[in-house]
Amino acid sequence: MVSHIREYTSVTGVAGPLMIVEDVEGVAYGEIVEIETPHGENRRGQVLEAYEGKAIVQVFEGTGGIDTKVTKVRFTGSTLKLGVSMDMLGRIFDGTGKPIDGGPEIIPEKSLDIHGEPMNPASREFPRDFIQTGISTIDGMNTLVRGQKLPIFSGSGLPHNELAAQIARQAKVLGEEEEFAVVFGAMGITYEEASFFMTDFERTGALEKVTAFLNLANDPAIERIITPRVVLTTAEYFAYEKDMHVLVILTDLTNYCEALREIAAARGEVPGRRGYPGYMYTDLATLYERAGKTVGSRGSITQMPILTMADDDITHPIPDLTGYITEGQIVLSRELHRKGIYPPVDVLPSLSRLMKGGIGKGKTREDHANVSDQLYSAYAEGRDLRDLVAVVGEEALTEKDRKYLEFADRFEKEYVTQSKDEGRDILRTLEIGWDLLSILPERDLKRIKEDYIKSYHPKYVREK
Repeated sequence: MVSHIREYTSVTGVAGPLMIVEDVEGVAYGEIVEIETPHGENRRGQVLEAYEGKAIVQVFEGTGGIDTKVTKVRFTGSTLKLGVSMDMLGRIFDGTGKPIDGGPEIIPEKSLDIHGEPMNPASREFPRDFIQTGISTIDGMNTLVRGQKLPIFSGSGLPHNELAAQIARQAKVLGEEEEFAVVFGAMGITYEEASFFMTDFERTGALEKVTAFLNLANDPAIERIITPRVVLTTAEYFAYEKDMHVLVILTDLTNYCEALREIAAARGEVPGRRGYPGYMYTDLATLYERAGKTVGSRGSITQMPILTMADDDITHPIPDLTGYITEGQIVLSRELHRKGIYPPVDVLPSLSRLMKGGIGKGKTREDHANVSDQLYSAYAEGRDLRDLVAVVGEEALTEKDRKYLEFADRFEKEYVTQSKDEGRDILRTLEIGWDLLSILPERDLKRIKEDYIKSYHPKYVREK
């Protein structure tokens, strides 16, 4: 409101993306700041700290060109808000919510604080509904459940962008009456990557159910702090105001955490592990915990954040802290990628902690859990035998060992591998799983109930 705006020209210092304003009154944490440079350029910022008449402001567009003597700073008295509307579906925006697809400005239905409102833990509903991504390694063995937070751990040069675009295109909630949308947020990506996403969404017709926010690598790093919050605010509007089921895909959380580190260094904070701020866990939790479904609400928010691990190190602070907050992880493997396998999902270190609640009779199929356990067990044994063959040679293996070795090879070629335009439904995924299990002696299928073997094993299906 205009009555709360206070203007100052008392900028006393600039450090990285931060600006220090002194002799201020009534300034609050999180307040939005309007900045006018000597050249008449307008920028926005947010108060990071306010004490003893001094305010530290993070400038979203960067501090280049700010003259401390004549720059005007206006404290608006309000927090950062995003104007939202159903017209945002099918549109592409920059990291702060401005349209970049050549379309008109959004006429907002309402304005929402980008920090959202905390969800009452007592009103959270346990995630139980299956989301089909069309990717066998996810749907079959690390199932995504509505309201879950299931990150993808990747590495530099691995095809996580292609996988993100494929999931955005293919993901659906089974059931005709369900309204489904994807809100996609990219942080610190190159122009080529942004072009890939926009072209892919438009080429495949997926854009009509996607709202995309793209923060580019040459945009100020500080903007990356806003982008995921703008994404999640849009998702909350679709989910809780319009009763939609929303899948949020965020890539790349590593760039977001680098921006956090940059701000912390500029503030002169004592660094934590690998120079990241000690509050990074709390900060990531403010993003991840905005996923979920509340009792009495028809809508839901499911998250698939993507992060690249430095040196493929899963113990790095970003994947490590993410693992504590989220409910599992999908791990991409450099070894599978080198073999030419797409998507290179390594099912052994991957995990979906909420899978059991989202599969089974009436959701996917009654044999799903047993088939998944048996596939996991057989593939793990086949991988172990590969290591043994490297030492003793294949001649030393028994006939049964050779079957498991064959299983591991075919599992990677037939179950893990699929084309970038191939969306498999869950029944097709289970069918491929049964075809692979038929390689093994029937007596070795100890993790599957006998009734299911008689109903779904290819040998018995052919006899019917």
